[in-house]
Amino acid sequence: MSRSISIAAAGIRAVGAVSPSLAARIALAAFFSTSPRMAVRDDDRHTHDSARRGEIEVRGRRITTYAWGSGTRAVLLMHGWNARAAQFATLVRELVGDGYRVVGFDAPANGASAGRRTDVRDWVAAAQRLSDTEGPFDLIIGHSFGGFAALAAVRAGVGTGRVATISAAGGVQAFHDQFAATLRLTPAVRRAFEAQFYRRLGMPRSTADARYDSLRHPLPQHVDLLVVHDVDDSRLDASHSRELHGVHHGHSELVLTAGYGHNRTLRADPVLDAVLAFAATTSSREEEAARSAASAPRLG
Repeated sequence: MSRSISIAAAGIRAVGAVSPSLAARIALAAFFSTSPRMAVRDDDRHTHDSARRGEIEVRGRRITTYAWGSGTRAVLLMHGWNARAAQFATLVRELVGDGYRVVGFDAPANGASAGRRTDVRDWVAAAQRLSDTEGPFDLIIGHSFGGFAALAAVRAGVGTGRVATISAAGGVQAFHDQFAATLRLTPAVRRAFEAQFYRRLGMPRSTADARYDSLRHPLPQHVDLLVVHDVDDSRLDASHSRELHGVHHGHSELVLTAGYGHNRTLRADPVLDAVLAFAATTSSREEEAARSAASAPRLG
C-alpha cells in the first residue's frame, strides 16, 4: 500500500469511528476519483498519435475516440478505470497487422476526454454509440473495469459474437471488495459506502445487478468469451476471472498467465497470442449463420 493510500485509509477509519456515513462519503469520492489521469507511455506514443481521432457525445458529454486500420472486421477496445485507450497500443499494432479495424475511446474523466465524473453507464453508452457508427464489432476487448463494462454492454444489446476480458471481473462487487480491502473499510463504513454507491447510480442494487452483473446474468450462449488473468495480479485477484469463466461454461475459454500483474498483461506475449487466436476463430453466432445459410432452400 502506498503512503498516500495508507494516509487516506487511516483518515477514513478515524472518521468512521464517529460517523460511518461521513466516512463512506469520503470513501465514495475516492472510489470514483480518476485523478491523476494516466499519461501516455513513451512506448505507446506513436500508436496513440497515429490514430484517427474523433468525438462522440456520451450522456451529455463529448469524449475522444480513436481508430486504427481499415479492415472490414472491427474490434472495440474498452479501457479500465483511470486509464486510457493508449494502454492497448501493443495489441492495436498486432490487430491492425492482422487486418482488423480497431476502435477505442477515452471514457469521461479519463485520458483526453473531458469531465470530472464517470461510471459504468458511460462505458456502456460509449459502446452503444460506437456500435451504431463503427460496428458491428467482431470482437470487444475490455481490460479491468473495461472488461466488466464490455460484458454489460453486450448484455445491453451491443452486437458481437466474441468478448475478451483481461484482468477483469464479472460483477461490481469485485471492485468493491478490492477497494474495501485496500482502504481497510470497517463493516459499518462498507455498508454505508455500498448504500451510497447505488444511490449515486440512481437505482436499487437489484436493478444494477440486472443491468451490469454478468455473474448473476451471464452472456447469451451465442457469444463466445475469452477470459484472461494473471495469477500474480495484486489489484484484482484471478479468482474473479475463474468465477466469470465458470458461469459461462460451454462458451468460455480461460487463460491464466504468471508474472505480469494487472497492467502488463496488455503487453504480454501469451496474452497477445491468446487474444489474436480468439479473434481469428469463428464465433458460435457465425457458425450458426453459416449452417442456416447452408441448409436454406435454393432457388433455380
